[in-house]
Amino acid sequence: MTDLKKRSLLRTGALAALAAATLAACGKKEEAPAPAAAPAPTAAASAPAPAPKADPLKIAFLYVGPVGDGGWTFAHDNGRKAVEKEFGDKVATSFVESVKEGPDAERVIRDVVGQGNKLVFGTTFGYMDPMAKVAADTKDVKFEHATGYKSAENMRTYDSRTYEGAYMAGVIAGKMTKSNVLGVVGSVPIPEVIRNINSFTMGAQSVNPKIKTKVAWVGEWFAPPKETEAATALINGGADVLMQNTDSPAVLKTAESMGKRAFGWDSDMTSYGPKAHLGSAVINWAPYYTKAVRDALDGKWTTGQAWWGVKEGAIDFVSLAADVPDEAKQQLEKVKSGLKDGSFTIWKGPIVDNTGKEVLAKDAVADDKFLTGVNFYVKGVEGKVPGDKK
Repeated sequence: MTDLKKRSLLRTGALAALAAATLAACGKKEEAPAPAAAPAPTAAASAPAPAPKADPLKIAFLYVGPVGDGGWTFAHDNGRKAVEKEFGDKVATSFVESVKEGPDAERVIRDVVGQGNKLVFGTTFGYMDPMAKVAADTKDVKFEHATGYKSAENMRTYDSRTYEGAYMAGVIAGKMTKSNVLGVVGSVPIPEVIRNINSFTMGAQSVNPKIKTKVAWVGEWFAPPKETEAATALINGGADVLMQNTDSPAVLKTAESMGKRAFGWDSDMTSYGPKAHLGSAVINWAPYYTKAVRDALDGKWTTGQAWWGVKEGAIDFVSLAADVPDEAKQQLEKVKSGLKDGSFTIWKGPIVDNTGKEVLAKDAVADDKFLTGVNFYVKGVEGKVPGDKK
């Protein structure tokens, strides 16, 4: 290699080294490629908004007596409580107690409707006309009326076959009486009550044909002082076993104080007169009230009539006294099982009234139309039905 070429290479290397040193001194170097930007986070899929919670169905109950009456109203209120237990926060129930029948009932019905109740139960016969009037004015509300016969597109009727309980009480009374005279304290002389008096008598006569029944009317559903007076008069008139179609335990208490026997009515009244108590003909409103409310919640509510008894679990005879003879117990169970499976019918002919007139021919079975129109006493019941001018 010539000296000229050597000097040229050295010069080139020196220049390269000088350039590198200069770059280093300036703090510059070859930059690495910038890393790729991280992808933007994907937004999480938003959860669907929870459906708004439905408002509870507001339900009002109107009671003719106080909830603590121990009988009719107490039984209805137990049914209301069963509704609350069954449906929880899907319903909101309320009640108004001691609502008098007649014009005052209309005011109370309109008031509960104004409070937003969409299902209203009226629990006594005397609410029928006021409820029908309000129902005609408020078609968006459903009305249920106990013991009546008028209905509308938004009003239906319901009842329990209390005459089945009365008949079972009669079976026991017929075996337990010593005087063969029974007494009934009646409330208001409508077919429902007259039918119960007759059924009680027929039950007693089925085991003791010598039975006679005396009736004392008080003209009210819940009137303890009047019920006490009526029970006392019946006992003084020879009755030693009493039944009632009134709402308080006054009749049983009176029997206890006078050393006679009696029955509980609508609810188990054992505690009000344990020595006198022979058993209680009770109503369980829970099955019907539960069904009615479920119908309303499910949009399946329709008008019509419902009349439930032993078969549907609405009527029973409970707390039978320990001194009732086995024969009477067996007959009671036979009747109860027959009512449950339909093999036994209470109102089957021949049946005659207490004037000797045949009201139901031999082997004829009374239909509901007949039963809801009973306005006579059967053979064995003394006196006349109030208002009967014959």
